[in-house]
Amino acid sequence: MRDTVAVSGDGLHELADRAQALVPADGRAILGIVGAPGSGKSTLADQLLAHLRRRCGDEWVAHVPMDGFHLADAQLRRLGSLDRKGAPDTFDADGYAHLLARIKAAPDEWIYVPGFERDLEQPIAAALVVPPAARLIITEGNYLLLDTPSWRAAWAAVDEVWSVLTEPAVRQQRLVARHIHFGKDPDVAREWVLTVDEPNAVLIDQGTDRADLFVHNAADGWRVAARR
Repeated sequence: MRDTVAVSGDGLHELADRAQALVPADGRAILGIVGAPGSGKSTLADQLLAHLRRRCGDEWVAHVPMDGFHLADAQLRRLGSLDRKGAPDTFDADGYAHLLARIKAAPDEWIYVPGFERDLEQPIAAALVVPPAARLIITEGNYLLLDTPSWRAAWAAVDEVWSVLTEPAVRQQRLVARHIHFGKDPDVAREWVLTVDEPNAVLIDQGTDRADLFVHNAADGWRVAARR
């Protein structure tokens, strides 16, 4: 694990500084943000993207969400895994790893990447793009630090990984609200959180100590510390 910095209060500006410092003078860098479902990793990624675009220009930073590598429901039905959607094996981990490696190896190419449509709960091909001008790529997802061959290959392409930590009760409340918002019955939403999301959170936590930085999603902003 690399040395960490200490940031107090709403540390978005300091986090943006750290992200910007990852970029070499003559190349590009990939920042990974991991966290359990409902931890706030997508929120942090979105805030960093907006902050760095204001600071450095729209094309200086690009977004590659791991959610774009969800297997479509048609494949999950074929595999009998639709009721486990969101588990590690319901993603195309190899495709994700290959894409991250290509982003590093081919900086002069326009590289189209999949996104994820929350209303449909489906991946969308070529929804996003990494332009040649992009110096920093932010990718966020649950399993970037999972210790399996495919996920290790994805991790190998990333320059630094930050782990977003949130109180479990807060995470679970957010997840239940999210599932209800996107169409689940409240009882079904609560059951899904307990039987699908929380076992996934346990898996994610097993890799957390490999992160380069811990970012606490606190009530008063982002707080960063060397230890959990």
